[in-house]
Amino acid sequence: MNGHPLTILLVEDNPDHAVLVMRNLEDFKVANKIIHVDDGQAALDYLYGQGEYADRLRFPIPNLILLDLRLPKVDGLEVLREVKENAELKSIPVVILTTSDAERDLVRAYEFGANSFLTKPVDFQEFTNLMRDLGFYWLAWNKRPW
Repeated sequence: MNGHPLTILLVEDNPDHAVLVMRNLEDFKVANKIIHVDDGQAALDYLYGQGEYADRLRFPIPNLILLDLRLPKVDGLEVLREVKENAELKSIPVVILTTSDAERDLVRAYEFGANSFLTKPVDFQEFTNLMRDLGFYWLAWNKRPW
């Protein structure tokens, strides 16, 4: 384990999916802090430190964004586009977590700069391998499911 705290921003509008993802992240001890927002506008407000998210001590820039595509207010692809076009945010890995397996969604997500694309429900061994591939090496050793 590298010892650095990890903050994950989970952008998911389905409460059941959000609970499942957060529970698995907590069970696997994936992050020190998981911030959940349920729409695209809240994600942008968080990332830009606006409104209720202005306090960066409470709401730090995330190390990773888990982003659903079908979101209210601002679509997930628009959130992704804004993140990847912003000089201060573009280095944050963005993993698309979606129920869509449509090829056009996959293609557009990668065109907009997604680092990876996972279809829900997520296999957490696959997720752990993905995190290792993204440079979060300690995840594979923190807590093994076997």
